[in-house]
Amino acid sequence: MELAHSLLLNEEAYNQLGEVQKAEFIFDWLRYLEKLLLATSRSDVKEKQKTLVEQLLSLLNSSPGPPTRKLLAKNLGILYSIGDTFSVYETIDKCNDLIRSKDDSPSYLPTKLAAVVCLGSLYKKLGRILVHTFTDTVGNILKAMKSAESQGRYEIMLSLQNILNGLGTAATPCHRDVYKAAKSCLTDRSMAVRCAAAKCLLELQKEAIFMWSTDLDSVATLCFKSFEGSNYDVRITVSKLLGTVLAKAIISKHPGTASRQSMRRVSLEEVLELLGTGFLRGSSGFLRASGDMLKGTSSVSRDVRVGVTQAYVVFVSTLGGTWLEKNFAAFLSHILSLVSQSHPKATQTQSDAVCGRRCVSFILRATVGGLLGEKAQIAAAKDICQAIWKLKKVVDAAMSDGNVETRPGSTDVTASQHMLVCALQELGNLIYSLGTTAAPLLQDSSAGILDSVISVILHPSISVRLAAAWCLHGIAVATPSYLTALVDRCVGRLAVLKSSPEAVTGFSFALAALLGAVKHCPLGIPHGKGKVIMTLAEDLLCSAAQNSRLSAQRTQAGWLLIAALMTLGPAVVSHHLARVLLLWKCVFPVSPKDLETEKSRGDSFTWQVTLEGRAGALCAIKSFVSHCGDLLTGEVIQRLLPPLPCAVDLLTQLSSVLKAYGSPLKTPSIVYRQRLYELLILLPPETYEGNLCAILKELAADLTASDIQVAASAFLLPPLCHQDDLVILSPLLQETDHRFIEEQLLLGNGIACGSLEYDPYSICKKDVLGDSVPKPLPPVLSVISSAIKLFGVVCAHVGEAQRLLILEQLLDSIKHTKGARQQVVQLHVVSSLSSFLKYLAGSKGNLGPEEMRRPAVALVMGALESPNPLLRCAAAEAWARLAQVVDDGAFTAALAQVSFDKLKSARDVVTRTGYSLALGSLYRYLGGISSSQHLNSCVGILYTLSQDSTSPDVQTWALHSLSLIIDSAGPLYHMHVESTLSLIIMLLLNVPPTHAEVHQSLGRCLNALITTLGPELQGNSTSISTLRTSCLLGCAVMQDNPDCLVQAQAIYCLQQLHMFAPRHVNLSSLVSCLCVNLCSPYLLLRRAVLACLRQLVQREAAEVSEHAVMLAKDNRDEFTPDANIREVGLEGALLTLLDKETDQKLCHDIKETLNHMLTSMAVDKLSFWLKLCKDVLAASADFTTVTCVDTMQEEEGDKGDDASVLTTRNDDKSYPFTNPRWATRVFAAECVCRIINQCENAHSAHFDIALAQELKKRDSRNDFLVLHLADLIRMAFMAATDHSDQLRLSGLETLLVVIRRFAAIPEPEFPGHVILEQYQANVGAALRPAFTSETPPDVTAKACQVCSAWIASGVVSDLNDLRRVHQLLISSLTKIQAGKEALSHLYNESASTMEILAVLKAWAEVYIIAVERHKSHRQPLKTMTCSEESVRNGSCSSDGLLDLVHTDLGTLSRLWLAALQDFALITLPSEFTSQLPVEGGAFYTAETSENAKMHYYNSWALILHATALWLTSTGFVVADPDEGASHLSRPVTPTSMCQGSSSGAVVKSPEDVCTDRFHLILGISVEFLCSLRSDATLENIMACLHALQALLDVPWPRSKIGSDQDLGIELLNVLHRVILTRESPSIQLASLEVVRQIICAAQEHVQEKRRSAEVDDGAAEKETLPEFGEGKDTGGLVPGKSLVFATLELCVCILVRQLPDLNPKLAGSPGVKATKPQVLPEDGSRLVSAALGVLAELPAVCSPEGSISILPTILYLTIGVLRETAVKLPGGQLSSTVAASLQALKGILSSPMARAEKSHTAWTDLLRGALTTVLDCWDPVDGTHQELDELSLLTAITVFILSASPEVTTIPCLQKRCIEKFKATLEIKDPVIQIKTYQLLLSIFQYPNPAVSYPYIYSLVSSVVEKLQEVDKRKPEDITELQVFQECIKVLEALVTVAEEQHRSQLVACLLPILISFLLDDNTLGSATSVMKSLHDFALQHLMQIGPQYSSVFKNVMASSPALKARLEAAIKGNQESVKVKIPTSKHPKNPGKNASIQLKTNFF
Repeated sequence: MELAHSLLLNEEAYNQLGEVQKAEFIFDWLRYLEKLLLATSRSDVKEKQKTLVEQLLSLLNSSPGPPTRKLLAKNLGILYSIGDTFSVYETIDKCNDLIRSKDDSPSYLPTKLAAVVCLGSLYKKLGRILVHTFTDTVGNILKAMKSAESQGRYEIMLSLQNILNGLGTAATPCHRDVYKAAKSCLTDRSMAVRCAAAKCLLELQKEAIFMWSTDLDSVATLCFKSFEGSNYDVRITVSKLLGTVLAKAIISKHPGTASRQSMRRVSLEEVLELLGTGFLRGSSGFLRASGDMLKGTSSVSRDVRVGVTQAYVVFVSTLGGTWLEKNFAAFLSHILSLVSQSHPKATQTQSDAVCGRRCVSFILRATVGGLLGEKAQIAAAKDICQAIWKLKKVVDAAMSDGNVETRPGSTDVTASQHMLVCALQELGNLIYSLGTTAAPLLQDSSAGILDSVISVILHPSISVRLAAAWCLHGIAVATPSYLTALVDRCVGRLAVLKSSPEAVTGFSFALAALLGAVKHCPLGIPHGKGKVIMTLAEDLLCSAAQNSRLSAQRTQAGWLLIAALMTLGPAVVSHHLARVLLLWKCVFPVSPKDLETEKSRGDSFTWQVTLEGRAGALCAIKSFVSHCGDLLTGEVIQRLLPPLPCAVDLLTQLSSVLKAYGSPLKTPSIVYRQRLYELLILLPPETYEGNLCAILKELAADLTASDIQVAASAFLLPPLCHQDDLVILSPLLQETDHRFIEEQLLLGNGIACGSLEYDPYSICKKDVLGDSVPKPLPPVLSVISSAIKLFGVVCAHVGEAQRLLILEQLLDSIKHTKGARQQVVQLHVVSSLSSFLKYLAGSKGNLGPEEMRRPAVALVMGALESPNPLLRCAAAEAWARLAQVVDDGAFTAALAQVSFDKLKSARDVVTRTGYSLALGSLYRYLGGISSSQHLNSCVGILYTLSQDSTSPDVQTWALHSLSLIIDSAGPLYHMHVESTLSLIIMLLLNVPPTHAEVHQSLGRCLNALITTLGPELQGNSTSISTLRTSCLLGCAVMQDNPDCLVQAQAIYCLQQLHMFAPRHVNLSSLVSCLCVNLCSPYLLLRRAVLACLRQLVQREAAEVSEHAVMLAKDNRDEFTPDANIREVGLEGALLTLLDKETDQKLCHDIKETLNHMLTSMAVDKLSFWLKLCKDVLAASADFTTVTCVDTMQEEEGDKGDDASVLTTRNDDKSYPFTNPRWATRVFAAECVCRIINQCENAHSAHFDIALAQELKKRDSRNDFLVLHLADLIRMAFMAATDHSDQLRLSGLETLLVVIRRFAAIPEPEFPGHVILEQYQANVGAALRPAFTSETPPDVTAKACQVCSAWIASGVVSDLNDLRRVHQLLISSLTKIQAGKEALSHLYNESASTMEILAVLKAWAEVYIIAVERHKSHRQPLKTMTCSEESVRNGSCSSDGLLDLVHTDLGTLSRLWLAALQDFALITLPSEFTSQLPVEGGAFYTAETSENAKMHYYNSWALILHATALWLTSTGFVVADPDEGASHLSRPVTPTSMCQGSSSGAVVKSPEDVCTDRFHLILGISVEFLCSLRSDATLENIMACLHALQALLDVPWPRSKIGSDQDLGIELLNVLHRVILTRESPSIQLASLEVVRQIICAAQEHVQEKRRSAEVDDGAAEKETLPEFGEGKDTGGLVPGKSLVFATLELCVCILVRQLPDLNPKLAGSPGVKATKPQVLPEDGSRLVSAALGVLAELPAVCSPEGSISILPTILYLTIGVLRETAVKLPGGQLSSTVAASLQALKGILSSPMARAEKSHTAWTDLLRGALTTVLDCWDPVDGTHQELDELSLLTAITVFILSASPEVTTIPCLQKRCIEKFKATLEIKDPVIQIKTYQLLLSIFQYPNPAVSYPYIYSLVSSVVEKLQEVDKRKPEDITELQVFQECIKVLEALVTVAEEQHRSQLVACLLPILISFLLDDNTLGSATSVMKSLHDFALQHLMQIGPQYSSVFKNVMASSPALKARLEAAIKGNQESVKVKIPTSKHPKNPGKNASIQLKTNFF
């Protein structure tokens, strides 16, 4: 293929190829040429132009296939538009000659067609240049058309479209001729030609004025004719033509003056009238009468009506939303009049009326729902409401006149019914889609929406009553706050108007619809409403018999209400179940005998009522089974069963009842059957085992009944076919945007579409999608579909003999019927067999004995040869299922063989399609009929069939089947890949574009092949790259195909290729293809585009986005105006699309795509993304938000008042988003939160304003989130104050995220302030609306969370400013103090629980923060004093916040305790249910406890922490004893926890109250920490641990834990588990802190016991004192019973996890090298330090014997940490872990146990051992451990020397080693080490016990003095060396003070000369280095101190050495002079030394 990539065709290579390869080669060359021509310079093109033209024209004669001719033509056009044009006329003549040619042979046809296409392309590209030749060309083409076949007509129409496009107005002379030709093509028998003609006319109408003026009527009539017998594509294109022409007629300004006076403006009325005519009368022409006679009907054919419906939508969409707003009233009245009685024919049968209504609803939904923004929609809703009022007045008038003259009244009533239904449904849909933004509309009393809807509920027509009920359902789902009120209103009206039949049915429908809405409203309705409904239903059922006029209505209403009640779910139903079951039992007779007597008694009417009642009962029970599965216990099922046999008996006797009482019972009996079948399908078959045979007989009779006329295959079969196979059938089965209206064409003319009046019970079904009205089919049809489903279940459960019998019977029933009846019976029988096989296969069953196979095979084979394609499809599926359930290889092979034989012998299309699909199906289910020989024969046969060009159907089915085989065969297929691929390419290049379905199947085959090849496609071998090129070539051919679904296949294939071989897919062309189709009218194409985009952006989002914008800039014409990529990028286009799109799957894909793009690009394109979100959120600035928003705006110049801001904005065309819906705005707000989260993981400057500003200055392209803070706040504010509740929630969430992320960022311009401070007013304003009384609880709850976050963030320090937000919290606290009783009754009780707990949680958070701040400020501030500034700015206002909370603490603490008590009760396991309080808790009711649980889980942790803090602050002191009881009780109700067990009069003592509280908090914490679920949040665990810490901060709880050892151990075990299961360092640290507190509590307890024992036995001898502490007298610790052991386990766990080498097993094992010491990360260090701290406390909890048992472990661990982490750090610092281990050592060494007499000796031995271990660390083991830090070890030795008792360290061997270590360290040259060593020596020398210090003094002084004497030789060069000398001096000085009198003088005499030698005289002082100067100052200062102290020695030395004296004097003199120069620094030299010594002193001694 590489050879094809040249400018000229490589003829040499070309001639060597075979036929198929030649076509591929040419196509590839042409594809390459197209790109190359655009990239080559003009001169190069001109040079080779002649040859190129010749080559291209010679290709014309080589009969090119359709894609090739299209490319060929395109290239010719490009070539001439770039190169010279003088030879173009020859080319045109040549083409015209080819077209004129008389050769009509099929082989010459491609050449002619190619010539036609070339002409089109040339004229399109070159346009006006060719204006002279065009009349001849057009004439020639039109002449050719007369004799052309369909392909020719198709290409000619498209070519004419291109010619018109290229010439524009210049083509006027031929307009009429073209119009005439296109007219005839518009009603062509080939659908593709009709489409092409419509496209041609669409092009023509741009210039041909007559089309939308004089000829407007004939264009319309023509289009109506074109719709007749049309397919979906024709309806799309022709409706586009008709809609556009009509819209043009209205808006066009006519050019010209006098000459055009005859032309007048067409008015809107006329245009609508025209469309109306088409809708109502169709294409009325002379063909009309004969058509009617043939059809036997006189109504408009449905396809015309559907086409006109689509034209209406195109018409309005073309005119646009603003036009619709202005003309909505006129438009609405016209649309509604289409179904009014003034056109009786349109609605003469019910099925016609239903279809007409569907069309009207579709028009309204597509225009009002699709084009108008929310504001305009509200206006439209008011208009619709007006229309409803008007229609209702007519009815009222008719009803009141009805007394005088009933006849006209009834027609008036029916006249308006369909109009009302459409109006009500649209109103419901509108409000549903508006959501809570419709609230102002509903509040507006002048509109009276609710009144008008409720008033229509009494309409005499049942369909109107149902529509009104459904409208209420929509209103309730949209605005849940109205739900309860509406229920109450309907219940009230029903009670008042009980005696009106309309009211009974109407209001029961309304109630059922409202109850069905509850599950869509998370806040629910009050629990008590269930009881009200149940009582009402019982009342209706009981009173049904009282009044025969009402009995049917009341019965129906009663059962409907019960069925609706079931949708509320188990929580509600469980309370009423007993009553429902009782009613169910009573509705059926008890025994068969009673049934017999019943039959003989009643009359037609009573039977009607009885059947209605029983059907209703069955429906109610079905509703119960499907909604309350949890309640279906064994016991309940037993109570459900008794009436079932009787119900089945009645079923068997229905036919005799029908015979007896005639036709009025026909419908009720069908409904009864259907209800029973539906219930039985849901129940497990075991429950009706006894009746299986009876049911089966009835089903067989139903399915083969003699009176069924309608074959409704379109709704019976699709569920039984495989979903993938439906694509080869009618496109109507595929999902389209017009599914709602297209459905009626699918069902065929005789059958009605689904509609609510066919089954009122479906008004509360659970599977209804949001806004679509339920569409149950007529009972006649739905009973069949239920029967088929049930047949599958029952047949699988009866005995095998019975099964065989029934199959034989069904087979016979088909044979015994004829004609159309036979088709119907066959359809039903095959469907039920399929259903049976599907059920069997699903339940892994078996077909049974061999004789079963024959009838089954015969049935399926009959269907495989049926003329109905759907039936063949279902039969192919059944064929495979049959093989599956027989499960026998031989049988499977036989089936395959039958298919082979049939395919070989049959010649008819039907058999060939059926059996080819059967082969594919077999393969799909049985994994490739395993033998490859089968595979070969399958593939061979399908190859042959797929090339049968005489029948596109056979090709389509065969190729589809082939794709199934490729998919199922997997790797087995590899041997066939190449041949299949070349077959696919050959067909793609040759099958005419008019056979789109063949191309679609080819696409599926290609896709399957690509999947089979998979990642191999990345390979580089020749064979693979050939395959890959072919795949890409195939995709390219499909991308160019005019059919949208083929393009979708191309996109799927490219998506697969991109997944497997991304380098080889040209991203830019793929993205361009995707962008062009973003707004395609075909849903499936849009889905393919988004699925592909979603995959692309996961890998390369930035590239995709750039390509899209580049392409949009380059090709302006191709891009649809809907997706404005040029301005808002691909992301903006997707957001716009999301706003318009209604398909759920698509919306999901758009959101996912945007999320991926955001994740990978938001940080880099920050401003762009934020602007997008801001535009979406601001574009909706309607209603009231505008004013708030603009007060917030920084003054952007003088904008005038708010209104002007709005108007300028609306007229401003560049504004990218017009009126986005609330759902899109919610998504935008969520995006803002995501952007903030993305920035968190990016550069730190995003959250640091100073850094961000600096980086922005450096490079203006830098962009950081913090710079957009104003926008973030503004967006959150706009969202939080919107009308839509969902948007408010998103806005508050955004605000919360902003507060949390930005609270701590300081404001660089105002130190001490933070940047968020300036937005206080905005935050307050955003929160305030959420606390109004009408706000729903979920919004208030969210707002509370934001309030607490705002207060806790510390942004606002001034209490007066805080009070604004604080006041909101106080108001909500006041509101909830009344408890669960006082809150709103609009929602379920659990909603008020949610609100109460949210408020309490918010307060808890504020209180916790207040206490924390108070603590941190109370700690003595050594380093910082509160300056004035910081006092003012609140760094010291911490108490203020606590004061704010303090006033309400009394109330809060009571409520907190009550909430915790509720939580404790509500989380008890289910076995304690019986012991719980009957009326629930403080804040929840018993009935709603399940729903409330979740809210408690969300908030308990912070409340627990706050309560613990409060109890700590009171020190567990109960204020006054009377209050004790009430403190634990709930706020309002007087009961308390203890009431169950004793009388309420018992008042607990304060001690008991405290104990209860203590155990409440402890219990909740331990239970939570014990069983941490994986979803437990970090926040909750931390809160829980903090609560425990707070609890143990005060003495009383500590004494409780200390005195109860088991409790302590329990807690430690729980904490151990937490540490094991949670990796988070913060959790582990908090746990360790609690452990430390438990150990402290134990210590206190032991000390207390010791103290009291000493006091008691003060006089007795010491020996008799009992031993307190663990280990008692024996020293044994029992695991599980020992606190110390549990602690050790926990600490070892922490230490070993951080330092694995501490594990003795590991350390001792061979092969493990001792590792280097390591510095732990900060978290690890803190954990290790905390664990060591706990270890050091342990000996104090033990008895002396116990302490001996644990000491080795503790020492091992402590020294182990020292050894593992002693790393050398710069500056001689000790790592924090070393410091901690030294601190712990010090604690252990100074433990009283070391000195206690019982343990003294053992301790001494152990400590010596420990010291030896430390000393051993020095000595290298196998040359390792060299890197240990000497200082750390030396410090450890020093700690031993200073802290242990002298016996430990003074034994000679150890002492000698210690001294050696000091000596060795002093030898080290590193000054830092020397400094530290001298400091350590200083501390040892000063040790008061001479036995310890003297040996060191004797051994080490000499080396110190030597060091000092070096100074003359080696002057100190830097500060550190200077410090060495200073430290030496300090050591000597210390010696002087320690020394005994007699030795002192010698030491001073040593010291003085050294000091004086450091002095400089005044000459050298000036030139000395700063270091020497410092040394001089230091020495002088010390001399001044020593001189007076030891004056005698001083004088002696001076006297004996005059040199010294002179030097000293000179220095003093020099010093005084320098002091004169700078007096202020006189005190200075003192300081450094002093400070340094303070800082350098380590804190271990």
